Amino acid sequence: MRQLRMAVIGVGHLGKEHARILAGLPDVDLVGVVDVNLSQAEMIAQRCGTKAFTKYTDLIGQIDAASIVVPTVYHHVVAKTFLQAGIPVLVEKPITATVTEAEDLVDLACRQNLTLQVGHIERFNPAFEELQLRPLQPKFIEAERHGPFTGRSTDIGAVLDLMIHDLDLLLSLVGGPVRSVEAVGASVFGGDEDVVNARLDFVNGCIANVTASRVSPKPKRRLRVWAPEGYAGIDFVQRRLTLVQPSEMLRRDGLRLKELDAAQRATLKDQIFGTHLETLELDCNHGDQLTNELRHFVECVRTGRRPRVTGQDGLAALSLAHRVLAALNQHMWEGHDQGPMGPHQMPMPIGRMFDLPRVDAA
Repeated sequence: MRQLRMAVIGVGHLGKEHARILAGLPDVDLVGVVDVNLSQAEMIAQRCGTKAFTKYTDLIGQIDAASIVVPTVYHHVVAKTFLQAGIPVLVEKPITATVTEAEDLVDLACRQNLTLQVGHIERFNPAFEELQLRPLQPKFIEAERHGPFTGRSTDIGAVLDLMIHDLDLLLSLVGGPVRSVEAVGASVFGGDEDVVNARLDFVNGCIANVTASRVSPKPKRRLRVWAPEGYAGIDFVQRRLTLVQPSEMLRRDGLRLKELDAAQRATLKDQIFGTHLETLELDCNHGDQLTNELRHFVECVRTGRRPRVTGQDGLAALSLAHRVLAALNQHMWEGHDQGPMGPHQMPMPIGRMFDLPRVDAA
């Protein structure tokens, strides 16, 4: 079988990992890597045993597929160039900066009958893959995605940088549509929003509370789901899945608390988890989601199989993200539109939290 000729466009922090993995896949020939920074492109090319380019258009005619890992503002123009040339693409998330741009790529890929996959990598996290094998009807979800400030992805805010991961996961788990969105957030460093909380009300009755922050001291990425079937919790960092389900006796009879004497009530707390609430801890720390994602893309290009995360999926997540941004910008900090609004306007502080107020002696 002939190797699939590929290139990586943009080999910065994440793109260099795309190049490293693709260079190691036996059925891929990494023809080249592209970066506007020639020294960066040359360093990664030497490391991966391939050629360095500064113009992505130089690869047209030389490759069968491309992985696009440039800043978000360039996703549309780069992906469109390759799709117009009949070349399938994997585009890192978010698919584009605007909904109109995303619609354009989706339409173009459809008309050209080309693979367009979006890099929502958490869909390939082994813990999430394990969760999707389980029967589950989510009715309340909490998603948290916190991380330290890295200085990267400064062309977008926390919604398109971080929260969009969880918005895509929610749409995958719950479906849609979303009836209403409320959001609040703040710009900490003076650019786009850095901390955001959103509440999503789905038409099917599910409620989701989603938080993203890129000013946290330690990374935290977790998803918690409550459903009629029980509870599921994912730690994306540790790749662990926790499942809790009521025992058959609990579903049938309940605890009948009013019938218990004092001694029975005292021991009940030790019997809740394990006896009445059955718990299963799964260590899903096997495989690498980026490698799995790239292998999946290669397979889809070769076979014509539908990607797990299609252009339409990327468009849906982006559309929901922009609804969050709209709600965020309309948030009234003091409950009326005559006061500060949105992430860039905050109420004036009434003092410094570290300073205790003076109490004059009587």
